[in-house]
Amino acid sequence: MVVLTAWVNVAAAAGKPNVVFIAIDDQNDWVGALGGHPLAKTPHLDRLAARGTVFLNAHCQAPLCNPSRTSLLLSLRPTTTGIYGLAPWFRTLPEWKDRVALPQHFKAHGYRTLTAGKIYHGGAGGPKQREQEFDVWGTPGGVGVKPEKKLIPPAPMGNHPLMDWGVFPHQDEDKGDYHVASFAVEQIQAARKDEPFFLAAGFFLPHVPCYVTQKWYDLFPDDDSVLPVIREDDRDDTPRFSWYLHWNLPEPRLKWVREANQWRNLVRSYLASTSFVDAQIGRIMKALDEKGLTENTIVVVWGDHGWHLGEKGITGKNTLWDDGTRVPLIFAGPGIATGERCEQPAELLDIYPTLSDLCGLTPRNDLEGISLLPQLKDAEAPRERPAITSHNQGNHGIRSTRWRYIRYADGTEELYDHQSDPNEWTNLAGRAEYASVVAEHRQWLPKIDLPPAPRSASRVLTYDRSTDEAIWEGKTVRRSDPIPQ
Repeated sequence: MVVLTAWVNVAAAAGKPNVVFIAIDDQNDWVGALGGHPLAKTPHLDRLAARGTVFLNAHCQAPLCNPSRTSLLLSLRPTTTGIYGLAPWFRTLPEWKDRVALPQHFKAHGYRTLTAGKIYHGGAGGPKQREQEFDVWGTPGGVGVKPEKKLIPPAPMGNHPLMDWGVFPHQDEDKGDYHVASFAVEQIQAARKDEPFFLAAGFFLPHVPCYVTQKWYDLFPDDDSVLPVIREDDRDDTPRFSWYLHWNLPEPRLKWVREANQWRNLVRSYLASTSFVDAQIGRIMKALDEKGLTENTIVVVWGDHGWHLGEKGITGKNTLWDDGTRVPLIFAGPGIATGERCEQPAELLDIYPTLSDLCGLTPRNDLEGISLLPQLKDAEAPRERPAITSHNQGNHGIRSTRWRYIRYADGTEELYDHQSDPNEWTNLAGRAEYASVVAEHRQWLPKIDLPPAPRSASRVLTYDRSTDEAIWEGKTVRRSDPIPQ
């Protein structure tokens, strides 16, 4: 990358569009414009999608916060960096210490960069390093006020403190996400006309604990109509190795949330949390309107990975099915077609080159993402490759327009036809008539597939073919071991 002097950068930035960059933690496709849940209520996101382009087949590169966000902000695959777990942070690895992340690329082109809430995973290396990532750091956001004690019964597999959800007496203004939106609104109100900004706002909800106020909870009926449609024998035709990706986690299985009478409560809390965050995004959009910046601001909204709420017998992330990988991805603003719904596959690591193109920044030749500019101009424009998600070395999901193919580290496979089976209930991988489809998708498995980076931890899985043993978070898993429930 060519290094430009500060005065040249500022001059070059004159007249360029602003960017509002909105992340939603653990947000699956339960958004009105995506149709992931028939009762979802997200009027502000739906309005944003209507004045821009929504990607209906967008997927994360890893179904976990740290590797997904690292991949997006660097436009590099987890299989390239070796970052699969909640640690390490990429700056601690020598080969990525000085890598130019997305906000730094904008800063180098004269943009004022600001952030609040969760954009990077974790602390981003302390105050000195944070200064290198963004110009201005606002509120860290997060959960906000909590009840005096957990609202749900003790959950299995460790009873993690984050495993909680429901209603308790508090105000929306007490929540970390409300303060994130307030920071964003304040920065928009104070923005200078001669200095474009890159403003990032990272919302915590609907990440657990999903605490909501009564008014959002009451948007959704207290009956089983809120529950996702599931199939009781859904895991019977999935390989045993599929369990290894979420072998022993804080997120409870469907069995427990049913037995504890918590399934409906969890689903209502998740939907309510999504509606609450939607309202905070609405506050930001209103601030842009009132400041007269809407027409010269590119807005992109994304979720870092999907989330199961009973589908495939689990809750949580850490899977290579659509429920674990499909995310909202919405672009609106100058240079973007309005009212478009794109069914071509898209990847979160495409955001970096896309925003760079939309804002006329110096192109980079070291990004693994592909610009979505063709699809933002014409939703029917063809895409040259499918979306690829990886969860630890050797485990990959390939999502094309019609098909989902999964290959695990032990060589077992799954194939689903989304044209006839949108719930991914019937695994077709072993059927001879689909061999050519499997072969076509196999060619997209990552050519670079590194083992976990040094100091990797949390949700890290490795597999030894010679012994047919997996290591999940430091513990050996054998074929004969009972699946934790």
